[in-house]
Amino acid sequence: MKSNMRSMIFALLAISGLAATTIASAASPRGESSSTYQQELAVCGHNQQDRAACIREAGAARQAAARGGLTSAPDYRANALARCSLQPPTERSACEARVLGSSGDSRAMVDGSVMGGGVIRESVTTTVMPAPMAQPMPMPAPMPRPMPMPMPERPMR
Repeated sequence: MKSNMRSMIFALLAISGLAATTIASAASPRGESSSTYQQELAVCGHNQQDRAACIREAGAARQAAARGGLTSAPDYRANALARCSLQPPTERSACEARVLGSSGDSRAMVDGSVMGGGVIRESVTTTVMPAPMAQPMPMPAPMPRPMPMPMPERPMR
């Protein structure tokens, strides 16, 4: 009987300890991750994403941050420039102009959004072509001499 009572007490302590840790982990952490989480929740419902999915993703990001699984944002610009280095030299400057924006004789425009389905980058490069060299006028061909017209024959009388 004492052994049975002891087992029940240990089970009750284990359950209460588990409940306490669950409540503690559910409580919002203090500091920067909490403010980031609140900012992400504030955006939910004001973008094109489903509100429930937005809240789930904010919660998942918060948990990953608590575990130290989130790192700083990658440098997308350096990544894009690295991809431009794989282009042939004649096309490399146009690729870099699209990534960096307008430079030199190129104008770059960005349209769209990731939430809208994609970002379109367009660059227009102005190239000045040299004027063609003036060619001398060809000499006119000599006029052919007109063929003498045969005289009509007169009927004989």
